[in-house]
Amino acid sequence: MCVGLNYSDHAEEQGVELPAEPLLFAKWPTTCIGPGEAIVIPPIVTKADYEAELGVVIGARVSGVSKENALEAVAGYLCANDVSARDLQFSDGQWTRGKSPDTFCPVGPMTPRDAITDPHALAIRAIVNGDVLQDSTTANLIFGIDEVIAYVTQTTTLEPGDLILTGTPAGVGVFRDPQRLLQPGDEVTIEIEGLVSITNPVVAG
Repeated sequence: MCVGLNYSDHAEEQGVELPAEPLLFAKWPTTCIGPGEAIVIPPIVTKADYEAELGVVIGARVSGVSKENALEAVAGYLCANDVSARDLQFSDGQWTRGKSPDTFCPVGPMTPRDAITDPHALAIRAIVNGDVLQDSTTANLIFGIDEVIAYVTQTTTLEPGDLILTGTPAGVGVFRDPQRLLQPGDEVTIEIEGLVSITNPVVAG
Protein backbone atom coordinates (compact mmCIF):
# COMPACT_ATOMS: atom_id res chain seq x y z
CA MET A 1 0.00 0.00 0.00
CA CYS A 2 1.45 3.36 -1.02
CA VAL A 3 0.61 7.02 -0.53
CA GLY A 4 1.09 9.44 -3.42
CA LEU A 5 1.80 13.15 -3.17
CA ASN A 6 2.36 13.08 0.60
CA TYR A 7 5.21 15.58 1.02
CA SER A 8 4.57 19.32 0.88
CA ASP A 9 7.87 19.96 -0.94
CA HIS A 10 7.02 17.29 -3.56
CA ALA A 11 3.65 18.96 -4.22
CA GLU A 12 5.43 22.30 -4.52
CA GLU A 13 7.93 21.05 -7.12
CA GLN A 14 5.00 19.87 -9.27
CA GLY A 15 3.02 23.08 -8.80
CA VAL A 16 -0.06 21.24 -7.52
CA GLU A 17 -2.32 21.83 -4.53
CA LEU A 18 -1.97 19.72 -1.41
CA PRO A 19 -4.40 16.79 -1.39
CA ALA A 20 -7.37 16.89 0.99
CA GLU A 21 -7.07 13.15 1.71
CA PRO A 22 -4.35 10.52 1.25
CA LEU A 23 -4.00 9.31 -2.34
CA LEU A 24 -3.58 5.52 -2.24
CA PHE A 25 -2.20 3.12 -4.83
CA ALA A 26 -0.70 -0.37 -4.82
CA LYS A 27 2.59 -2.05 -5.63
CA TRP A 28 2.46 -5.80 -6.20
CA PRO A 29 4.53 -8.13 -3.96
CA THR A 30 6.75 -9.08 -6.94
CA THR A 31 8.22 -5.58 -6.81
CA CYS A 32 9.99 -6.24 -3.50
CA ILE A 33 13.74 -6.90 -3.47
CA GLY A 34 16.41 -6.59 -0.79
CA PRO A 35 19.59 -4.54 -0.38
CA GLY A 36 22.13 -5.14 -3.13
CA GLU A 37 19.67 -6.80 -5.49
CA ALA A 38 19.30 -5.31 -8.95
CA ILE A 39 16.53 -2.95 -10.04
CA VAL A 40 15.73 -4.38 -13.48
CA ILE A 41 14.32 -1.94 -16.03
CA PRO A 42 12.12 -3.89 -18.49
CA PRO A 43 12.38 -3.07 -22.22
CA ILE A 44 8.93 -1.43 -22.20
CA VAL A 45 10.04 1.21 -19.66
CA THR A 46 11.88 4.30 -20.90
CA LYS A 47 11.55 6.59 -17.86
CA ALA A 48 12.47 4.79 -14.63
CA ASP A 49 12.67 7.04 -11.58
CA TYR A 50 13.75 6.74 -7.93
CA GLU A 51 11.69 7.74 -4.87
CA ALA A 52 13.10 7.68 -1.33
CA GLU A 53 10.35 6.61 1.08
CA LEU A 54 9.83 5.71 4.71
CA GLY A 55 8.30 2.24 4.85
CA VAL A 56 5.98 1.25 7.70
CA VAL A 57 5.69 -2.45 8.57
CA ILE A 58 2.41 -3.52 10.14
CA GLY A 59 2.71 -5.82 13.14
CA ALA A 60 -0.90 -6.48 14.13
CA ARG A 61 -4.19 -7.11 12.35
CA VAL A 62 -6.00 -3.80 12.34
CA SER A 63 -9.30 -2.53 10.93
CA GLY A 64 -11.15 0.72 11.56
CA VAL A 65 -8.46 1.99 13.93
CA SER A 66 -8.47 5.56 15.24
CA LYS A 67 -5.65 7.98 14.54
CA GLU A 68 -4.87 8.00 18.27
CA ASN A 69 -4.32 4.23 18.38
CA ALA A 70 -2.95 3.66 14.88
CA LEU A 71 0.76 3.56 15.73
CA GLU A 72 0.15 0.62 18.10
CA ALA A 73 -0.24 -1.52 14.95
CA VAL A 74 3.26 -0.62 13.68
CA ALA A 75 6.02 -3.23 14.06
CA GLY A 76 8.78 -1.02 12.69
CA TYR A 77 10.19 1.14 9.91
CA LEU A 78 12.50 0.63 6.94
CA CYS A 79 14.07 2.42 3.98
CA ALA A 80 12.26 1.89 0.69
CA ASN A 81 12.65 2.98 -2.92
CA ASP A 82 9.35 3.40 -4.78
CA VAL A 83 10.91 2.97 -8.22
CA SER A 84 8.47 4.27 -10.81
CA ALA A 85 8.03 3.84 -14.55
CA ARG A 86 6.94 7.40 -15.29
CA ASP A 87 6.02 6.70 -18.91
CA LEU A 88 3.58 3.96 -17.87
CA GLN A 89 2.37 5.85 -14.81
CA PHE A 90 1.46 9.00 -16.71
CA SER A 91 0.07 7.33 -19.83
CA ASP A 92 -2.18 4.87 -17.97
CA GLY A 93 -4.14 7.48 -16.04
CA GLN A 94 -3.67 5.36 -12.89
CA TRP A 95 -0.48 4.37 -11.17
CA THR A 96 -0.45 0.66 -10.33
CA ARG A 97 1.18 -0.72 -13.51
CA GLY A 98 3.78 2.04 -13.61
CA LYS A 99 4.68 1.42 -9.98
CA SER A 100 4.70 -2.37 -10.14
CA PRO A 101 7.30 -3.75 -12.57
CA ASP A 102 9.19 -6.61 -10.95
CA THR A 103 12.06 -5.39 -8.68
CA PHE A 104 10.66 -1.84 -8.46
CA CYS A 105 10.47 -1.79 -4.64
CA PRO A 106 13.84 -2.24 -2.92
CA VAL A 107 13.39 -2.39 0.85
CA GLY A 108 15.83 -2.57 3.74
CA PRO A 109 15.81 -4.44 7.04
CA MET A 110 13.24 -3.31 9.60
CA THR A 111 14.12 -1.19 12.61
CA PRO A 112 11.70 -1.81 15.51
CA ARG A 113 9.16 0.92 16.22
CA ASP A 114 10.46 1.59 19.73
CA ALA A 115 13.94 2.36 18.37
CA ILE A 116 12.61 5.44 16.57
CA THR A 117 11.60 8.28 18.88
CA ASP A 118 9.65 10.26 16.28
CA PRO A 119 9.10 8.87 12.77
CA HIS A 120 7.81 12.30 11.72
CA ALA A 121 11.19 13.99 12.24
CA LEU A 122 13.70 11.93 10.24
CA ALA A 123 16.12 13.10 7.55
CA ILE A 124 15.51 11.29 4.25
CA ARG A 125 17.76 11.21 1.18
CA ALA A 126 18.11 9.56 -2.22
CA ILE A 127 21.62 9.34 -3.67
CA VAL A 128 22.30 8.30 -7.27
CA ASN A 129 25.91 7.60 -8.26
CA GLY A 130 27.08 9.65 -5.29
CA ASP A 131 24.87 12.68 -6.08
CA VAL A 132 22.33 13.64 -3.40
CA LEU A 133 19.13 14.18 -5.40
CA GLN A 134 16.55 14.09 -2.60
CA ASP A 135 17.33 15.69 0.77
CA SER A 136 14.36 16.35 3.01
CA THR A 137 12.68 15.34 6.27
CA THR A 138 9.62 13.32 7.22
CA ALA A 139 8.48 16.48 9.01
CA ASN A 140 7.26 17.50 5.53
CA LEU A 141 4.72 14.66 5.42
CA ILE A 142 1.24 16.01 4.67
CA PHE A 143 -0.48 13.03 6.29
CA GLY A 144 1.34 11.40 9.19
CA ILE A 145 1.74 7.67 9.63
CA ASP A 146 -1.08 7.58 12.18
CA GLU A 147 -3.41 9.43 9.80
CA VAL A 148 -2.53 7.13 6.90
CA ILE A 149 -3.15 3.93 8.87
CA ALA A 150 -6.47 5.24 10.19
CA TYR A 151 -7.51 6.27 6.68
CA VAL A 152 -6.53 2.96 5.06
CA THR A 153 -8.29 0.86 7.68
CA GLN A 154 -11.61 2.59 7.12
CA THR A 155 -11.94 0.28 4.11
CA THR A 156 -9.07 -2.22 4.18
CA THR A 157 -7.91 -4.56 6.93
CA LEU A 158 -4.15 -4.49 7.40
CA GLU A 159 -2.39 -7.72 8.31
CA PRO A 160 0.95 -8.40 10.03
CA GLY A 161 3.73 -8.05 7.47
CA ASP A 162 1.85 -5.56 5.30
CA LEU A 163 4.01 -2.67 4.12
CA ILE A 164 2.94 0.94 3.68
CA LEU A 165 5.14 3.35 1.70
CA THR A 166 4.42 6.83 2.98
CA GLY A 167 5.36 9.05 0.02
CA THR A 168 8.44 10.77 -1.35
CA PRO A 169 9.87 14.28 -0.95
CA ALA A 170 11.02 16.73 -3.61
CA GLY A 171 13.87 15.94 -5.98
CA VAL A 172 12.60 12.98 -8.01
CA GLY A 173 14.20 12.62 -11.41
CA VAL A 174 11.22 13.37 -13.62
CA PHE A 175 10.71 16.85 -12.13
CA ARG A 176 14.35 17.91 -12.20
CA ASP A 177 15.64 20.24 -14.91
CA PRO A 178 17.20 18.51 -16.73
CA GLN A 179 15.50 15.25 -15.84
CA ARG A 180 17.62 12.67 -13.99
CA LEU A 181 16.10 9.27 -14.76
CA LEU A 182 17.61 5.92 -13.87
CA GLN A 183 19.88 4.20 -16.38
CA PRO A 184 21.53 0.77 -16.44
CA GLY A 185 24.79 1.05 -14.53
CA ASP A 186 23.43 3.50 -11.95
CA GLU A 187 23.54 2.83 -8.22
CA VAL A 188 20.80 4.15 -5.92
CA THR A 189 21.08 4.59 -2.16
CA ILE A 190 18.18 5.47 0.14
CA GLU A 191 19.07 6.86 3.56
CA ILE A 192 16.70 7.63 6.43
CA GLU A 193 17.92 8.82 9.81
CA GLY A 194 18.02 6.01 12.36
CA LEU A 195 17.33 3.25 9.80
CA VAL A 196 19.58 0.88 7.84
CA SER A 197 20.24 2.38 4.41
CA ILE A 198 19.81 0.42 1.18
CA THR A 199 21.84 0.47 -2.03
CA ASN A 200 20.77 -1.17 -5.30
CA PRO A 201 22.33 -1.32 -8.76
CA VAL A 202 20.26 -0.65 -11.87
CA VAL A 203 20.39 -3.03 -14.84
CA ALA A 204 18.55 -3.46 -18.14
CA GLY A 205 16.00 -6.24 -18.40
